[in-house]
Amino acid sequence: MTVEVVHDYPEPMKSAKRAFQASLKLGLTKGVDRSRAVLAMAQALESSFDDILEANTLDLEASKEMAVPELILDWLKLTPKRLEITVEILRRLGELSDPLRRVRNADYQPEDSQSYSQLMALGVIGFIYEAFPDLGAIAAGLCIKTGNSIILKGSTEASHSNAAIAEVLQSAIQEVGLPPGCVELVTAEHGASVRDLVTQDQYLNLVIPYGRSSLVQQVMRQATCPVLKSAMGNCYLYWSLNGSLEMVRWMILDSHQSEPDPVNAIEKVLIHRQAMPSSLSVLWNSLKEKGFELKGDAELVEAFPQLQLAKESDWGSPYLTKTVAFKLVDSLEVAIAWINQHSSGHADCIVTESYQESRQFALGVNSASTYINTSPRFSRNPSRGDSVFLGMSNQKGHRRGFISLETLTTVKHIIQGNGRF
Repeated sequence: MTVEVVHDYPEPMKSAKRAFQASLKLGLTKGVDRSRAVLAMAQALESSFDDILEANTLDLEASKEMAVPELILDWLKLTPKRLEITVEILRRLGELSDPLRRVRNADYQPEDSQSYSQLMALGVIGFIYEAFPDLGAIAAGLCIKTGNSIILKGSTEASHSNAAIAEVLQSAIQEVGLPPGCVELVTAEHGASVRDLVTQDQYLNLVIPYGRSSLVQQVMRQATCPVLKSAMGNCYLYWSLNGSLEMVRWMILDSHQSEPDPVNAIEKVLIHRQAMPSSLSVLWNSLKEKGFELKGDAELVEAFPQLQLAKESDWGSPYLTKTVAFKLVDSLEVAIAWINQHSSGHADCIVTESYQESRQFALGVNSASTYINTSPRFSRNPSRGDSVFLGMSNQKGHRRGFISLETLTTVKHIIQGNGRF
C-alpha cells in the first residue's frame, strides 16, 4: 500500500520558498521596471492612509491594554506625517538611478582575457523589526529597487498595521507585473518565531534586525544565515578643553531630533576633567529646560547634586530616551579607550578646535562613523546626495555604517576570454 506523504511546512519556510522563487526573476528585471514598482508602492500607500491608520489604531489600543512600554508605543504610532515621509522616501527611491548592473574595473586582468565586476542583487532579505510599521514599507522599497525579495517579520504589537501595509505593497507590485513573493509577511498568527525565519539559510541571503539591542542579539544568536546588525543609541561625545559649550549643546539637542527613532542620539558625554564648572552648569540647565534627564558618574554627582547617579551598566547600554549621562576623563586618549569599550560603535563625536585632536579621535575611535564638530543626527532621506538609508550598522562584516541601496547588493566577477585554447 502506498501512503501519500503530506508536507506541512511551517509558514516561514513557505514564505522563504516563495520569496526565493520570486528573487530569481526579480534579480533579472530591468531597472525601469523595479523603479515603476517602487513608485506604484508609494502611490498605493498614499491612497490607503485611512485603512492603515485605522489598523494602527487597533494596534495602539491593544498595546495600551497590555501595558506595552511607552517607548514601543512611540515607535508603533503612525501619523499622517509619518506615512507622508514614507511615501516621499519611496518616491525618491523610484527616481534614483538603477543600483544594479554598474560595471567596475576588476583588480586583476588574466592573460588573454578581460575581467570586470558589477553589482548584483543579494537574493532574499529577511527584515525583523520591532514596531515601526512604516519601516517595513521603506525596507521593501529598498529591496525591490535592488532586485531583492523581502520577508517582513514585525512585532506582535504592530500586527494589524504590518498586515495592512504589506497587503498594499503586495497589490501594488503585482499590478505592475512583478512576480508574487517579492514581498512576504510572516506573522505571529502563523505560529512563527524569529528562529523559524532566521534558520531558513537555504533561501535567505541576509537578515537585518531592527529594534532594541535585545532583538538584535537574539537574531545574532539564532540565525544560520548572514546577519547585518543595526544599532540605535548609546553614541558618545567627547568634549575637549578646546571645544565650545554652544557646539556641545547644539550637537546633543540636534542628535535627538530624528523621530520616531533617533538612531544617532548622543546619550553619553565624556568631559575633560579640567572643564570649567560654570560651563557644566550652563549646559545642564539648558538641557533640563528641554526636558532631558541628566545623569553623571560618582565624581560629578558629588559636585553637582542635580545629576542622578549613572549605573555602571548604563555606559554600555542605550537609553533610547531623552537621557544623557556625563563622565569626567583625564585625556583624549582615555576618552577614546572608553568609547571603544562602551559605545554602540556606529556614531561617535568630538567637539574640539584642535586639528590634531580631531584626527586622533577620527582614526582612534573604532566606530563606523565619527563626527567632528557636527551633529550625528540620522536621516533616512537626506536632502543632499543620492541615497536613502534604512539604518546604521556597527559591524565590520558584510557592510558597515549607513545601510543604503549598495548595502543590499553583492559583487559578481565576470571574465571574458578571447576564444584561445
